[in-house]
Amino acid sequence: MELCCIVYVGLAVTVWRSGEGLALAFGLLILTAARLWLAAVLPLTPDEAYYAVWSHHVQGGYLDHPFMVAVWIRIGTWLCGDNPLGVRVLGPLSVVPGSVLLVQAARRLCGDITYGLRAVWLLNATLMIGLGCATMTPDTPLVFFVTLALYALSYAVTVKDRVAQGLWWCAVGGALGLGFDSKYTAVLLAVSIAGAVLSNKHWRWKFAPWCAVPVFLGCIAPVLLWNAAHHWASFLKQGGRTSDWHPARAFQFLGELLGGQIGLATPLIFVVFVLGLRVAYRRRAEFGPWVLCWMALLPLGVFVQHAIGDRVQANWPAVLYPVWALAGGLSAWRIRGAVISGVVIFGVVVTHAVTHWPALPPTKDPVTRQTGGWAAFNATVIARAQAVNADAIAVDDYGVASEVKRSSMTLPVIGLDPRWHFLGRPLESFHKALIINDLHPSSLPEEKVCRQWQGREIRCYQVTVGPVRDGVSLP
Repeated sequence: MELCCIVYVGLAVTVWRSGEGLALAFGLLILTAARLWLAAVLPLTPDEAYYAVWSHHVQGGYLDHPFMVAVWIRIGTWLCGDNPLGVRVLGPLSVVPGSVLLVQAARRLCGDITYGLRAVWLLNATLMIGLGCATMTPDTPLVFFVTLALYALSYAVTVKDRVAQGLWWCAVGGALGLGFDSKYTAVLLAVSIAGAVLSNKHWRWKFAPWCAVPVFLGCIAPVLLWNAAHHWASFLKQGGRTSDWHPARAFQFLGELLGGQIGLATPLIFVVFVLGLRVAYRRRAEFGPWVLCWMALLPLGVFVQHAIGDRVQANWPAVLYPVWALAGGLSAWRIRGAVISGVVIFGVVVTHAVTHWPALPPTKDPVTRQTGGWAAFNATVIARAQAVNADAIAVDDYGVASEVKRSSMTLPVIGLDPRWHFLGRPLESFHKALIINDLHPSSLPEEKVCRQWQGREIRCYQVTVGPVRDGVSLP
């Protein structure tokens, strides 16, 4: 791990020879070390445990997301072992090369490397990236591949040689395809770039941008083939969100979308993003700022349209943060105060995540709600199963099943949620299994098992014993 950090810092120092670049390189070293430490000490969240289960059975897709997060976890656990650090390690390590790519993208798209240095400071000081890259979700590889796409795009639109243009546009398609393999929202950026090209009189008649299309389709082929073989289940699940429509709650959902981005960007950096987008729009006669406007605003319009009738989860716009950071770098506003405020907020959140101070009720503390009490809960469940001589542990909730699986070394863990049927594992039946379901009002006291933290209940479940005839054994 130390060798990896030395290599990345050496790469950063090689690229950023100026005083500002060196300061940023060492700032990234400190942030990377903090993120690696945080990745090692925080227990896995249920979703991370769920993706870790995927990594034991890598395939072309899953019901909830494409496959890239499973591949990253598989590589990370091969490097560092099947532990929290191994699951998350590629997240913190991807930030430094991603930052180098972002600096170079700004130099060509916006005309000055200084814009890139500012963009990297802004991006790394947000909670979305600064804290998010210390965890492993589909957004983690997505942000890296979006940054790679911006880097390739910056060359594709600035090189003069036609062959080189075609090759760089192929790289754009490949990076966006790998982003799509991470999370479906990457397609919004592909559509945005297409819109920018078709609306620009200089680029609309050129052949080179079309070179990106076959490469993009080739990269997403595993996801398409998996969906085709499973009745388009993942596409229908994600696209089916639009059917749940509540326009009467539009103001609530729009407020949540705005508040979520102010919180995850941190307030001052959010203001810099807005000011930077304004500058990019004023410079729209240049193709670099023009394409940034398309990439920043068209997907945002999609999220706003969705929020008119349904909730937009705060992390969904993560796909836009590298673009917003590049736009923010164009702002004339001094960013030092914004970056310092973001880093301070990051420090406060990390301190609370590790020390749980100040103590909050579990229902009000998202960190405790996600990570607290799993070790004791899993030990209690396994002891219950052994006490009744159960031959398996069957769990309805996918997150609980994934957490229990990480602790159960002897008893098989059976997933009862229908999503497990898409994992490609054989169905298994057991005559006597310990079954964990949501707590029912009629549950008996002896059937109740709770996950607790510092003596406070986080959530309780009903535990019974019975046969299982339609479950999937977790890999």
